[in-house]
Amino acid sequence: MKVLQINQSDLVGGAAIAGYRLHQGLLNQGIDSKLLVAKVKTDSDLVNKIKRKENIDNITASLGSYIGLNNINAYSSFNIPKSSLYKEADIINFHNLHLGYFNYLAIPLLTKHKPAVFTLHDMWSFTGHCAYSYNCDRWQKGCGSCPNLDTYPPVKIDNTALEWKLKKWIYTRSNLTIVTLSSWLTKHVKKSMLNPLPLNYIPNGIDTEAYQQLDTDKSRDLLGIPKNKKVLLFVSQNLNDPRKGGDLLIKALQELPASLKKEITILVMGNGGESLTENIDIPAIHLGYVDGDRLKSIAYSAADLFIFPTRADNLPLVLQESMACGTPMVSFKVGGVPDLVRPGITGYLAQPEDYQDFSQGIVKLLEDDNLRGNLSKNCRKIAVEEYSIKLQAKRYIDLYNTILQ
Repeated sequence: MKVLQINQSDLVGGAAIAGYRLHQGLLNQGIDSKLLVAKVKTDSDLVNKIKRKENIDNITASLGSYIGLNNINAYSSFNIPKSSLYKEADIINFHNLHLGYFNYLAIPLLTKHKPAVFTLHDMWSFTGHCAYSYNCDRWQKGCGSCPNLDTYPPVKIDNTALEWKLKKWIYTRSNLTIVTLSSWLTKHVKKSMLNPLPLNYIPNGIDTEAYQQLDTDKSRDLLGIPKNKKVLLFVSQNLNDPRKGGDLLIKALQELPASLKKEITILVMGNGGESLTENIDIPAIHLGYVDGDRLKSIAYSAADLFIFPTRADNLPLVLQESMACGTPMVSFKVGGVPDLVRPGITGYLAQPEDYQDFSQGIVKLLEDDNLRGNLSKNCRKIAVEEYSIKLQAKRYIDLYNTILQ
């Protein structure tokens, strides 16, 4: 079986990393998987860059932006069927299509002679423009009169009703099977324009060999963390993005008791975390951008808790990584987060926007060593049993075979 995966990148961004992990899982199961992406970071013959005439795409992108229609600019998408990669493939697997490199109007052409799976990493596929709608449900009715034009990906003009109709139109003319990653997104798809299409729930997988629980003391020695400290791990991606909840995290950490703050060190992975830790009276160690699985495992293993203040998410990879390393988590009850952060089992789930509840969750887990130890064991057990990359690959292979038959 030959599978062609189309994604925005092989390693840049959560959807890209998830797609690449699936690609590796399929290869390990003997499947001929290849990637066709806009941005290539790995040095592999199995990863190929989409051939684009960027001058033309940039002109059409400006036009699309002017009329409030993103992602209809990439003329090169219509040339993909001419490529040898496409011709050799038995089945196509679409991933993240909304970063300006792919024209979703080409989906009917690409699926005319080959079936395709569309793995949904957010809500964009069935909304008038946004990746996450938050409390808005207009995507169920046809969008239009959008209350959140600035929500990523933003639009200048409200043509959300037209984009919604265009998406619905192309899906009725495409040979697609939908895959969702979380129970939350599965429920949303059933209320959306995608409901008539075949639907499968297959969560992302995690390499439980690459991500595993390491010795805590040794991990802290490697990172220069005092052994007598309680360690909170935070991943800093884009603190200016309201969806990431950096403002909620600052408030939650400021709420911690003064006596507890003296016992805590914050470990920050990613760039830009300095601005966050400047606003709290807690020592911080900044690791900067970390892309190696081993170093990530060391960071997770050095932490007592992983704190994740998101406002909207599907099935966050960092939570899976934390679970696989046996690190309990504190997050908000939003999106697909409850699939991973299970109250009293793998962590603490605060009510959305309630930073005081989030802070109380940190206090509760930090002060109860026995509870935290049990949560740690549960995290690792669930990661291995429910979210292994091998299990994910097997589920996709079964799905591919069913579609091809």
